[in-house]
Amino acid sequence: MQKFPVPEEFALKQTAPKIAGSGVIIGGDKVVSAYDLVEQMEYFYVRVVRAKELPGKDVTGTCDPYVEVKLGNYKGVTKHFEKKSNPEWNLVFAFSQEQLQASHVEVVVKDKDVVLDDFIGKVSFDLVDIPRRVPPDSPLAPQWYKLEDKKGEKLKKGEIMLALWKGTQADEVFSDAWHSDAAAVGSEGVSKIRGKVYLSPRLWYLRVNVIQCQDLLPSDKSRPPEVCVKVVLGNQALKTKVSSVKSVNPSWNEDLVFVAAEPFEDPLVITVEDRVVPNKDEILGRCVMLLNTVSRRLDHKPVPAKWHNLEKHPLVEGQKKEAKFSSKIHLRISLDGGYHVLDESTYYSSDYRPSSKLLWKSSIGLLELGIISATGLSLMKSKDGRGTTDAYCVAKYGPKWVRTRTIIDSVSPKWNEQYTWEVFDPCTVITLGVFDNGHLQGGADTSIGKVRIRLSTLETDRVYTHSYPLIALKPSGVKKMGEVQLAVRFSCTSYLNMLQKYIHPLLPKMHYVHPLSVIQLDVLRYQAIQIVSARLGRAEPPLKKEAIEYMLDVGSHIWSVRKAKANFVRIMNVMSGVVAVAKWFDQICQWKNPLTTILIHILFVILILYPELIFPTLFLYLFFIGIWNYRWKPRHPPHMDIRLSHADAIGPDELDEEFDTFPTSKSSDIVRMRYDRLRSIGGRIQTVIGDLAMQGERFQSLLSWRDPRASALFVAFCLSAASVLYITPFQIVILLTGLYVLRHPKLRSKVPPPSTNFFKRLPARSDLML
Repeated sequence: MQKFPVPEEFALKQTAPKIAGSGVIIGGDKVVSAYDLVEQMEYFYVRVVRAKELPGKDVTGTCDPYVEVKLGNYKGVTKHFEKKSNPEWNLVFAFSQEQLQASHVEVVVKDKDVVLDDFIGKVSFDLVDIPRRVPPDSPLAPQWYKLEDKKGEKLKKGEIMLALWKGTQADEVFSDAWHSDAAAVGSEGVSKIRGKVYLSPRLWYLRVNVIQCQDLLPSDKSRPPEVCVKVVLGNQALKTKVSSVKSVNPSWNEDLVFVAAEPFEDPLVITVEDRVVPNKDEILGRCVMLLNTVSRRLDHKPVPAKWHNLEKHPLVEGQKKEAKFSSKIHLRISLDGGYHVLDESTYYSSDYRPSSKLLWKSSIGLLELGIISATGLSLMKSKDGRGTTDAYCVAKYGPKWVRTRTIIDSVSPKWNEQYTWEVFDPCTVITLGVFDNGHLQGGADTSIGKVRIRLSTLETDRVYTHSYPLIALKPSGVKKMGEVQLAVRFSCTSYLNMLQKYIHPLLPKMHYVHPLSVIQLDVLRYQAIQIVSARLGRAEPPLKKEAIEYMLDVGSHIWSVRKAKANFVRIMNVMSGVVAVAKWFDQICQWKNPLTTILIHILFVILILYPELIFPTLFLYLFFIGIWNYRWKPRHPPHMDIRLSHADAIGPDELDEEFDTFPTSKSSDIVRMRYDRLRSIGGRIQTVIGDLAMQGERFQSLLSWRDPRASALFVAFCLSAASVLYITPFQIVILLTGLYVLRHPKLRSKVPPPSTNFFKRLPARSDLML
């Protein structure tokens, strides 16, 4: 429990937006169900398709046409075509009706000129005559309109094909349209501010088991070779140890694990090297393989090992080359589809499915997120001598990333965009970050703040509408960067299937049958993040590396005095319950309250005389505590807690250390060595302390109703256990328990028991950590 309340400035606030999902009735036209978690925004759309038989001013009778769409103070412009009388643009303009101050719209066709553009013709429409369209109605068919001169008379030649309608952000052309609120952005910058959906590449663990080599040909036959094998995949490179068998037939039987991404573009390059001198290696042979030819395994059974030829100048596998003699290498290579490739922190992960689709289970529900608006955002950069912010949001859940459109020059942007994800596990976290778009000015995107929401803390089919504080830790201290207003709904298709997830292993079976070491997982996670950053950075518009790394918490393991203090306080909070029980028992022993002490004596005598009542009484007691605590179950989802994070009580020296580079940028070499060593050791201690705190907080969450389904399952278990233990002789229970604990290893499963799986899925307060 927190000793002091969080300051109101950093608190979560419940909101009441005018959305259909919350039961608020919105007048006017029907609200599209797919957009019931955001406020309806009215837009006026103009689709400019093509023109034909445009009159030209030059000798050839052609022109360089482009189109201007004028609506009040806003003007949208298409690109121009050179020497073309029948151009085709197929561009949509979207004008926000909140900002309209006009009663008619003009579509003007002009001829591009060096000095002054020539007027070709125009078409005018009154806004009151424009029809309204609401999906799922089919798109409005464009029509041909005769161009008019400046006096309003029809031209003999020249027509333009247009479609005009009124709609909302639910329209399918909304994301690719030119928006009036981005009128200050040139046509070349429009692509950088559009909202898009991105998919992370499907990642696999590539396991290369280097077994042995045969008939190597070192240049110096007078010395025993010291051979190792170097394996390269893209920018990942690993080496085996030098073989203990110092001969031309060395052996290793060593595993090297890489991260590979579909589609498999990079070849696998295996090089056998002889360490001639400490800083010089001689290449004894190479072989190159394409990952498309590598076997895929779904379980722990090893794939067959194969002999491969080693060449001095190898060809890519698939090309043939006759060789009378070559050295060989014995390898077992497989793409392990039974693992989940971690690119997020395990506790903040949004997906636990294995790489192979053949092992995927059916989805259990749907997550819907409405990104409504933000208020009070900090000014992130300077433009034209004043501060400004061009904000957009990025949300990640599973392999699907979404990016809202950028709202130009606004500290109170309104996005009102809604997205959905399939849910395969309720004990997952969705992460949303708010960023300032710096690429319009040629800079980097700057993070404003982040929100994490754990699905297991949400009640099903309930719409949560809250304003989340955006909190950032700066060199000057903790700072509120603004607030973001979200609407979240988690719905499940089968409540029973969702409850069954609580007793299943958190990670796929391969993580327990053939576990990877902690160091391996850290290295592989770093490689996975680099692959995801590179792949999403190639999209259009690109999702920038700085945004991806911020969303995936890169560098969160670096030592911080603040985090160490916060984790220590978390442990003390967990232990406070044990301390309170000890103090209470001491008061019983001291007869501070004689009546209570007498009742405890009576209960103690009863339990000693009837030991079979001990466990039923304990579980019944826990059952009643759980039911009693239901009244105080949290009503709101968790959010960043500055008090828990120790962000409001950090000194300048600690801030200087936390924002120092790693390795340190201090001048003295001795200080740098000692400082880096301290931070490295401290980072590991910090992680261990955090893990201990997490386990204790999970115990607390059993009856706290932070996860209503988990608490309901535990309370039901307590009642069932109490009933069974009441009717079962105590000696039999102890006997069966002892036999189960001492059972033979052959009777043990390689995966954790349901109780352990259930416990690992319980929420802790790590979600609230900054």
